[in-house]
Amino acid sequence: MKLLNVDTLEEARRKVIRAMEGSPLRVEEIELLKAQGYVLAEDVCARENVPLFRRSTVDGYAVRAADTGGAGESIPAFLRIVGEVEMGCAPEMEVTAGTCVYVPTGGMIPEGADGVVMMEFCELFSDTEAAVYKPVAAGANIVEAGDDMKQGQKVLEKGTKITPQAIGALAALGITRVRTYCPWKITVISTGDELVAPRETPKPGQVRDINTYGIYATARQMGFEVAECAVLKDDRMLLLETAQKGMEQSDIVVISGGSSQGKKDETNSVIDELASEGAFTHGLALKPGKPTILGYDRPTQTLLAGLPGHPAAAMLVFWLLIGWLWRTATGEKEPYVRTAEISTNLPAAPGKLTCQLVHLARRDEGSLAAIPIFGRSGLISTLSGADGYILIEENKEGLKKGERVSVYEI
Repeated sequence: MKLLNVDTLEEARRKVIRAMEGSPLRVEEIELLKAQGYVLAEDVCARENVPLFRRSTVDGYAVRAADTGGAGESIPAFLRIVGEVEMGCAPEMEVTAGTCVYVPTGGMIPEGADGVVMMEFCELFSDTEAAVYKPVAAGANIVEAGDDMKQGQKVLEKGTKITPQAIGALAALGITRVRTYCPWKITVISTGDELVAPRETPKPGQVRDINTYGIYATARQMGFEVAECAVLKDDRMLLLETAQKGMEQSDIVVISGGSSQGKKDETNSVIDELASEGAFTHGLALKPGKPTILGYDRPTQTLLAGLPGHPAAAMLVFWLLIGWLWRTATGEKEPYVRTAEISTNLPAAPGKLTCQLVHLARRDEGSLAAIPIFGRSGLISTLSGADGYILIEENKEGLKKGERVSVYEI
């Protein structure tokens, strides 16, 4: 294979979208407590007001605000206590002129009251009389019904990744099951005679397998389900059989390594054989990440992706292609992007989209600096110290120190 007619990242993305056209995402309804990390397949609207009733934000006395006008340390307002609100119960008493009702934080506001005086500004003179030393305005220390979420209000949009905060909001609405996109199933295959398991001590010429673990963790972070992981020697038939098995149980088969031009690099020929129309991308105009192979098998609806063997390059291509594809299909929002200033002059690869890993640091004056992490794409230290990456377009020669850049967090 010759990586001469390479695609730009955008061209490769368009080819993947065209190849997968007509392959709809599956949708399932799952329990709320199991939904973290899933992506909503529909908008969620409030079916009722939250809160359902007016409640106090403090411990104190529910009053008519007009009754506290002019109250102070020297001349307090004296109010008759006509009851106490119990948590979880609707109050039966009513606040009328010259009266008040004790209400705890979160307690329901009784009829007639339009403000709550904090306990710190009240003093009991007897079981039935309280002195108020500070006036309150109407609405003070009260959450009105629907202040948090109003009935019919869109609370979460389709394409939202469900977080612990989202689960709390859904629970508040009484929603215990949600419709989500079924996560893609992925088979991760790493190839190379030199690879040994992390628990083993490498012999001369051997290296510990990094990509299986890194891609597995990234896939899980993105919400995917990893169907299987396999580490293979450089054996074409073994790779072919393992990839075929992966196609039977996965939506995506990722093969890291063997995608370059070495004598034992068979990923391209395997993808070319397994994809229904052969491989459609034979390299990317991307640094790092040039040896990337893509194909799609329509009968099994499986995307086949050959990633570079170098860890940093493999992870970057996974983020830029597989992660992007999932967000595009589901409508999930882009990763968090920060704006920073590049800390040094940074050259770019001519004619290629340059993806540069960076570390973020806060300067003394408060601005954010993006510090490039230099190192070859095979060095794992370039990944472990990275907070995100920046993209330098093909037509740019590089970046000047102090230039503002968008940093995509990882």
